[in-house]
Amino acid sequence: MRQYQTKAELIQTIQDTFQKYITEFEEIPEEWRHQHHDEVDKSPSENLSYQLGWLHLLLDWEAQEKNGVAVQTPAAGYKWNQLGALYEQFYQRYGQLSLKEQQQQLTQLVEELCQWISTLSDTELFEPGQRKWATTKAQWPLYKWIHINSVAPFTNFRTKIRKWKRLVMA
Repeated sequence: MRQYQTKAELIQTIQDTFQKYITEFEEIPEEWRHQHHDEVDKSPSENLSYQLGWLHLLLDWEAQEKNGVAVQTPAAGYKWNQLGALYEQFYQRYGQLSLKEQQQQLTQLVEELCQWISTLSDTELFEPGQRKWATTKAQWPLYKWIHINSVAPFTNFRTKIRKWKRLVMA
């Protein structure tokens, strides 16, 4: 997993990978948003829904803890071995939106994420044990949770949506 030296570097990486990711959706016709292909595991709408779901969860974990609420990860009613069902919830919740609406919401969430990161101290961002929701056996600092829910999927899912476009839109 990538290491970051500063919060500015993390924010810039999030913004850069997000921009590359989100532009992939510009030329996809709305009527194809739910189109599947056997060689790609998600439709364009599911791809965006996944991103929306995880960023909402990440920001919600932080908000809940700030409000003194005990956070259940990954989400209330779900355990880590039930991620498939959680993803289905994402697809149902956000799949009703148009691609444009999904893109707008995701852009807003990325802005909120970067704003939140900018408020964190270096200790909060780079040292483990700073949030109850982020304290696991792995002892990850917050930046790793942020990376795995933003930079990593923006990068990996960009490859998937590009493959989908080659196969479906060719």
